[in-house]
Amino acid sequence: MTASLTLMSSVFDRTIEPLPNDVVRAIAAGEVIDSPAAAVRELAENALDAGATRICIHIDLDRWAVRVSDNGCGMTRDNLRRAATAHSTSKIHRFDDLHRITSLGFRGEALHSLANLSRLEIHSRTADGDGWRAVYDRQGTPLALEPAAIAPGTVVTVRDLFRDWQGRRDALPSPAQQFRAVQLTVANLALCHPRVNWQVWKQGKRWFSLSGSPNPKTLLVQLLRGVRPEDLREVSLPPDSREALKDRLKDRLDLVLGLPDRCHRHRLDWLKFAVNGRVVNVPELEQTALSALSRMLPRNRYPLGFVHLQVSPDAIDWNRHPAKTDLYLTQIETWQERLRRAIDRALRLDETQQEAPRSPRMQQLLKVSASKASYRLDDENPDRPSTPLMPLRAVGQVSNTYIVAEHADGVWLVEQHIAHERVLFEEFRDHWQLVELEPPIVLQQLSDRQLQQLQALSIDVEPFGEGLWAVRQAPAPLAQRDDCADALLELSQTPDLEAAQVATACRSAIRNRRILTLREMQTLLDRWQQTRHPHTCPHGRPIYLALDESSLSRYFRRHWVVGKSHGI
Repeated sequence: MTASLTLMSSVFDRTIEPLPNDVVRAIAAGEVIDSPAAAVRELAENALDAGATRICIHIDLDRWAVRVSDNGCGMTRDNLRRAATAHSTSKIHRFDDLHRITSLGFRGEALHSLANLSRLEIHSRTADGDGWRAVYDRQGTPLALEPAAIAPGTVVTVRDLFRDWQGRRDALPSPAQQFRAVQLTVANLALCHPRVNWQVWKQGKRWFSLSGSPNPKTLLVQLLRGVRPEDLREVSLPPDSREALKDRLKDRLDLVLGLPDRCHRHRLDWLKFAVNGRVVNVPELEQTALSALSRMLPRNRYPLGFVHLQVSPDAIDWNRHPAKTDLYLTQIETWQERLRRAIDRALRLDETQQEAPRSPRMQQLLKVSASKASYRLDDENPDRPSTPLMPLRAVGQVSNTYIVAEHADGVWLVEQHIAHERVLFEEFRDHWQLVELEPPIVLQQLSDRQLQQLQALSIDVEPFGEGLWAVRQAPAPLAQRDDCADALLELSQTPDLEAAQVATACRSAIRNRRILTLREMQTLLDRWQQTRHPHTCPHGRPIYLALDESSLSRYFRRHWVVGKSHGI
């Protein structure tokens, strides 16, 4: 999921040159550096473009200082001389290059802006060259350019930021908010480039560090307290055959998603989207994700996820916003559909898991428990599908509420009511059917809003006298119920069709405390496993609890030597 560092590092192999006037005029105008966090962002992006695998950031708000060190490819003496002049860059050279951006930076404004706003100093050395130190004036012209001892890479030091703009300093938020902005900036870049190692120092003290990882999933575990690897699912969608025919072979979508029964947020702060190595705003994709997850999260909770698109450069226009957080992305409908597919795949139960040998201890335990109950394990259940998604086998009930299911790696407890609710909800979404009521059901004292909602659900309602209304249709699952009138009143208070389907599924699902036969349990398990989103009910409640064999073994201390367990 990381952007191609090889491709990006090549931009510094070329000479830094001033951009032609036609390119300068075509570049979106705007101030690049408006805060210490913006300075960190621009310098860190330069380091990533240079192929750095280690980046160290020092920030001191008391001295208005920022220093970013990296082990990238470094700059020659000639490149250092031009690095801070206006619109000078090695990343693009012609007008056509604006439509083939392969680097994080390309405008040639950041170092020039920093020279104008602060005291700028750069140390740099290429792998096979000498080290140099450059100090710049406000126009970005070197005041000093002299040899310096430095390891290969670059160190950019910014002192006295906004030195002549006291109003700018006063307008910035509190130091705590500025530090949070720096932390968020580093987190966003680290997610997009997970193999890079980061160290961040605050006010002269080590603040936090991030170890390079093979994928963003591991980075999320480092960034978010309490999130475990098993709480996240990772899905990659390479281009399909139609895209391949268009030579869009680099296009892919990578998703890391928190399972909705385990990971969710109080705020919409960790649903992030990135394109070609940079976190950006893509409202269309955000709404797609929120819509896809709307019936899987608890009320007033938001998803945790990271989506990274690898898109052909000619399909993006980065030249829209100075901070490059907004962009024009072609074929947005195609990306929305692929995101829906990725979310669906991430939320399925593990369909690739093979039937593993059952633990002898676990199998014996389950057989003993089942032999004492009013049912028996039956391997010859004809109602089981021939190829279930997972090797789950019903063995009993707890409190007539939770189905105990044997799994190859342990035991699962499945809450029978909400598992059935998920099954019915997805069936209703696929096949919502109204049937005629004979005789009609008479309701009273319906408000205008209730009448409108019933009509919006295509349910026929007619006046039947003063304050009375005859309802001649109902959803098929409710038509034969004794409480159909109450169910119709409930539907009249739902805001939309989806909410009506949720209410119908909840009312129609088997109730807790109901005794099920072993065959009924197994049938429910098999139907539930084949739902698209089996982790939570439509209200966002978790459906199952997995007790894996390794956890049980640790709890019961089965790794102990028998003699020692007796105190011998």
